[in-house]
Amino acid sequence: MKIIKKILIVLAIIIAIPLITAIFVSKDFSAQSEITIDKPKQEVFNYVKMLKNQDNFGVWQLSDPQMKKTEQGVDGQVGYKSSWDGKKVGKGSQTITKIVDGETIETSLDFGMGEPAKGYFILKEISPNQTSVTWGISGKSPYPWNFMNLFMNMNKDFDQGLKNLKNRLK
Repeated sequence: MKIIKKILIVLAIIIAIPLITAIFVSKDFSAQSEITIDKPKQEVFNYVKMLKNQDNFGVWQLSDPQMKKTEQGVDGQVGYKSSWDGKKVGKGSQTITKIVDGETIETSLDFGMGEPAKGYFILKEISPNQTSVTWGISGKSPYPWNFMNLFMNMNKDFDQGLKNLKNRLK
């Protein structure tokens, strides 16, 4: 009986440490990356505003090619919603919430817990045939999931996704 009691105490401690730590971890998260693409800004913008095109360069989409997807609305327009359900990436949806033609695309990313995150692309012309593309996300993780903020680094995923985008647009 003493062994079972000790095992239960150890398990309680193992569970309590992340829960207590999460109280002190910020709920806010953000990640972004930037790349220069040797194409005119409007051409790059016209490609990234279409959410379906993320299947060709997004790290998460490429990691789970068997995921099931559904769509509502017209891709590339405010209100378009793309939903997914996959073994590796889980369930979620992305809805275009704002477009400033040639400049920015903003989306609402709902991962099924807490409030949706804000995804975005920001494009800036460097020269007539060079465009800076920033891709990022910001949001809040609900307690106790905010504990994972200590271990998540989405910057590398955005870096790779933008490299994939650049190669795609060559």
